[in-house]
Amino acid sequence: MSYIVQFAIGGTILVAASMLSKSKYLFLSGVITLLPIMTLINISLQMKNMSLADFRITQKNAIFGAVGAVVLMTSIFLLTNWLKPLHAVAGAFIIYVFYMMGYMYFISQKITL
Repeated sequence: MSYIVQFAIGGTILVAASMLSKSKYLFLSGVITLLPIMTLINISLQMKNMSLADFRITQKNAIFGAVGAVVLMTSIFLLTNWLKPLHAVAGAFIIYVFYMMGYMYFISQKITL
């Protein structure tokens, strides 16, 4: 249940930030404005409810997730130059899925240095 509440709060903040933005690219500037705020809230919640090992795993996943969000938004932005918006979003989503599958493959490998 708490995940649903956190999802609703995060979504509400995301929508509010994108609506209040004054840039030509409302969604992108809203997300850029929102990321530091959501990061601080997320870190404080994680530090209260996790062990150090769990926090480190979550921290690693958050880095790949943040890069994934950048991949998704950049893909949408670039693909809209050549495709219709619906096709651009679908293509960007496919790129994002491949990125996440690559990440899952990467973390499943036992890498020792």
